[in-house]
Amino acid sequence: MDVFQTMRFFMTVAQSGSFTAAAELLDTTTTNVSKAVSSLETRLQTRLINRTTRRLALTEAGTRYLQRCERILDELRDAEEEAGTAQINPAGRLKIHAMSAIGNHYVIDAIAQYRETHPSVQFDLTLTNRLPDLLEEGFDMSIVLARDLPDSGFVAQRLGITYSILCASPTYLKKRGMPDTPGALSEHDCLRIVNTVMPGEHWVFEGPEGVETVSTPASPFHVNTADAMTVALSHGMGIGIQPLASAVAGLKAGSLVRVLPDYHFEELNLFAIYPSRKFVDAKIKTWVEFLKDYIPGLLAADEKVARSSKKMPITSD
Repeated sequence: MDVFQTMRFFMTVAQSGSFTAAAELLDTTTTNVSKAVSSLETRLQTRLINRTTRRLALTEAGTRYLQRCERILDELRDAEEEAGTAQINPAGRLKIHAMSAIGNHYVIDAIAQYRETHPSVQFDLTLTNRLPDLLEEGFDMSIVLARDLPDSGFVAQRLGITYSILCASPTYLKKRGMPDTPGALSEHDCLRIVNTVMPGEHWVFEGPEGVETVSTPASPFHVNTADAMTVALSHGMGIGIQPLASAVAGLKAGSLVRVLPDYHFEELNLFAIYPSRKFVDAKIKTWVEFLKDYIPGLLAADEKVARSSKKMPITSD
């Protein structure tokens, strides 16, 4: 019999005033109750109850122990109720990981909207361009871009599809001209994002003639995040890859122009990954359902901007 069970048996005896009454309340035998209390006293090496054939009385140690038991079992009951309601009421803190561009341009927006209806949920958001170890690092969820996911045993919900495009500033294109084929990029300053998501040794385009691959052009500038690349491009440093999430604001404002508008890079899936499908906490369940409804609209709006971006009639000086 476990510690909490023997504590319950002792507390029931103390509160009911007899082993027989306690046995009836606990739906067991008087012998089992007596053995449980004796076992508890043996483990504690302390007499808790003085018994006679007619009555019983708590010792001083028993009175103190009863008070502690009542507090401990009240706390345990509260903890069990709180854990049970976690499956029903979204509340508490969610520790979320997201890749940088996705986090900055989609996830923070989604968090703000989600908390309008679920203000009892708080968020810790970490942005890194990698796939974290959810269990080792204590994340409740990771939101990542990937072609496919490794077999991890985790639950993965696909939120949508997105891709990257080439962009440059109007200033750069006026100075150097607009390339009209992927092969023409070798004549330009091509800036590179270096992380686990972006293309490495080769840039693979999907275009009018299908898939076209070019060796990664020599680059005068490397950086590890898409938003930092946005800044470099807006300063006229060259042509570079931009995830749609990072490119849209610049395309709308005119600080960026889409290069090779008939081409884009490989389509990637956007996944929400979390550890378990069974007994999912209410805050995780409602957050996932919200993302599945909300994120596709953001992705579709950004793709519409990208598709409507026309090649500027810019010629070099």
